[in-house]
Amino acid sequence: MTIALFGKNIAPENGEYMRQLFAELAGNQVEIVVYQPFADIVAAFVPEGIKYSVFTSYADLEAEMLFSIGGDGTILDTVPFVRDSGMPVLGINMGRLGFLSSISKNEIGVAVKSVLAGDYAVEQRTLLELVAPENVFGDVRYALNELNVIRNPEHSLLAIKVFVDDVYLNTYWGDGILLATPTGSTAYSLSAGGPIIAPNAKNFVITPIATHNLTVRPVVIPDDSAIRIQVEGRERKFVFSMDSRNCTLDTSVQLEVRKATFCLNLARMRGEDFFGTIRNKLMWGKDNRN
Repeated sequence: MTIALFGKNIAPENGEYMRQLFAELAGNQVEIVVYQPFADIVAAFVPEGIKYSVFTSYADLEAEMLFSIGGDGTILDTVPFVRDSGMPVLGINMGRLGFLSSISKNEIGVAVKSVLAGDYAVEQRTLLELVAPENVFGDVRYALNELNVIRNPEHSLLAIKVFVDDVYLNTYWGDGILLATPTGSTAYSLSAGGPIIAPNAKNFVITPIATHNLTVRPVVIPDDSAIRIQVEGRERKFVFSMDSRNCTLDTSVQLEVRKATFCLNLARMRGEDFFGTIRNKLMWGKDNRN
């Protein structure tokens, strides 16, 4: 079996966990491939004698599974490498909250054994696709969490007109809006007052950011909807982002968004469930009545 390792950084205090991960994989005769920039960072933590190869892009990544080493943001950054390959992604949490990267660094040994035994589940997570304009982020037009249309910090509020299936929804006056998947409902959308949506729900949520109209609330729409977004008002520029990628666009640009034709396969250990995760991560059980 070949397993790819992807990450962006490793804190020195987590070096021992990286040593354990390499040792567990090599000890089980797993072929290891590591994202080139990450390989340079973790080279000091690789036990002597363990061999691995590297990959640099979607084109040269060949593996049966990818381990995302870090937090939820690291999993978002795996999308350009996995794309429509169907390769499962397992998140090993070296960060803090970890809705997506659900494997604790203390569970590395158990997780590796479960993966090699095929004792894990796969959740299909819906992605957003930017249909137009096509050239904003090259050929990586997908987002696992959300896309955002927000004002430049030094500029005044935006007027953002939104259409769902060519039906006018609303013009949002405020700092911006975001369009979130069920996966992204526990990220920025949650902070902006949006609802939590179960991962297998076939919905998106449109959440206003610091709206200037108190009667405006988040709206849940079917995920087979076509969404069109047009920025109006005095400002000529706005900031557009998809997960961790962002750019500045002119207000003459109209955005068209839909559900991607493929999903991200998120690997989970047996016994995990979404409602248990949000109870634990959001500390819903920290109530004397429970």
